[in-house]
Amino acid sequence: MLNGIDPILNADVLYALRAMGHGDDLIIADTNFPSDSVARETVLGEVLRIDRSAAEVIRAVLSLYPIDTFVDDSAARMEVVGEPDKILPVMKEVQAQVSAVSGPKLIGIERFAFYNRAKQAYAVIQTGERRFYGCFAFRKGVVPPDEG
Repeated sequence: MLNGIDPILNADVLYALRAMGHGDDLIIADTNFPSDSVARETVLGEVLRIDRSAAEVIRAVLSLYPIDTFVDDSAARMEVVGEPDKILPVMKEVQAQVSAVSGPKLIGIERFAFYNRAKQAYAVIQTGERRFYGCFAFRKGVVPPDEG
């Protein structure tokens, strides 16, 4: 345990979050997402796991991870197939976590376009989220210098 770091963030996740740079994508996916096969194509090359709900994982990640403010697609959700504007409860819960850190509104990404974005990501975290469409992408922003 460390002071100031959410205890659900394991060492592998902390390493990946620290290693990522501005503009790198992080995928946080539900249990049905093909996380292992997709993660093999990412920069990190292996899937990370946190067995909690999507909202819990995203709350913990966003306690350390800045969301990019230079692009319009820095926070995204996988769209429901055939109903791209439908917002499911898992998506509402995640939007609340993003809004809590003054993040943007989640944009929708079509399922196969989301898979393609995920393959280009730095890392994939598979959660314990069992609800459908609990898949999200976050582009890393910058940490400003200390005032002084």
